[in-house]
Amino acid sequence: MFAFCVESSHFRGMGHLYRALNLAETLRRSGMLCKFYVNSHSPSLEILQSKNVDYEVVPLLDPAAIEWEKTVIRRDQVEVWINDRLDTDVDHCKRVKSCGIPLVTFDDRGLGATMADLHIAALAFDNEEVLAGHQVLRGVDYLVLNPEIRTYRRLRNTSDNILITMGGADTYGVTIKVIRALVALGMKADVIIGPCFEHGEELNAIANDNFTIKQAVPSLIAEFEKYDLAITGGGITPFEANASGLPCIVVANELFEIPVGKALENYGGAIFAGYHEHIDTNVFSQELSVGDMSHAGLSKFNLDGARRIVESIKEL
Repeated sequence: MFAFCVESSHFRGMGHLYRALNLAETLRRSGMLCKFYVNSHSPSLEILQSKNVDYEVVPLLDPAAIEWEKTVIRRDQVEVWINDRLDTDVDHCKRVKSCGIPLVTFDDRGLGATMADLHIAALAFDNEEVLAGHQVLRGVDYLVLNPEIRTYRRLRNTSDNILITMGGADTYGVTIKVIRALVALGMKADVIIGPCFEHGEELNAIANDNFTIKQAVPSLIAEFEKYDLAITGGGITPFEANASGLPCIVVANELFEIPVGKALENYGGAIFAGYHEHIDTNVFSQELSVGDMSHAGLSKFNLDGARRIVESIKEL
C-alpha cells in the first residue's frame, strides 16, 4: 500500500491534491494500491469521492493529535509514505520513519524534509538552494503532469481567446486583480474558478459582458484546448498549459512562485507578470510571439515525469 498524505484547503490551495492524484494514477496503472490521508476539506473530499479514490480524513492540522500516523501505517500495511504538503515537520516524519518504511516528499522546505529518503523537487529553480533529503530528484524532468494532456496538445499562433485560471482556491483573489486590469484595457477573457474559490461576490461585481465565468469544470486540460493564451498562477498549472501548447502569462500567488514564473519565462513558453501584490499589468496588452511560445512549451515539457518518479519510488 502506498500512502499519500496530502494537505488541501483554501489557504494551502489544491495543487498538492491534483498532483498526488496524477501520481497515484500512474502507480495504480503499475498495479500498486494507493490510499489518501487528508485533512477535512469538503471540496477536496468531493473530488476524491468523484474519482472513487480510497481515502481517510486524519488530524493533519491538529498539533495535539499524535501517533495517528503509526496507527494507519500498521493497520493499512503501508509500505511507502508520500507527503505532498509543502512544508513537513520533524515530529510527523519521525513517526512515519519509526515504522521502518521509506518516506517520500514533494517540494518540501520544512524541517521534516531532512528525514526523507526521496525528495522530488520539480519546482526548485534556485541552483544555489540546498534541498534536504537522502536523494533529491530536481528539475522539470520530474514534473507530475496530467496524462490527459496527450489528447489535447496543439500549436497556437494567435492570442484571440484568453483564459484566466488561478487555481482551485485562488487564496488571495488574484482573479479579481487580473480582471480589473483587463477591464481597464478593454480586453475580454473567459474565467475558470475552482471548487475552493471564495471571492464570488467580488467577481460578480467587476466582471462585465466581456467575461464568461466557468466554475469547477470537469477537465481543465480539455478546457485548455479552446484557448490561445492563459493567465495563471505559478504552480503546476502553467507547466500543464505549456505542455499542452498553451502559452501563459504567470502571476505569482506566493513568494516561492516568483522563481517559478521567472523560470517559465526563461523556458520560453510564458511571460512573468510579477508577484500578485504588484502585477505588471502592461504585460497583458503587449504583443506576444504566441507561435514561438507555444512551440517552446510543447518542446520543453513532456509527460514522463510521473513514470520517472514511480521508478525511483519502486527502488526504495
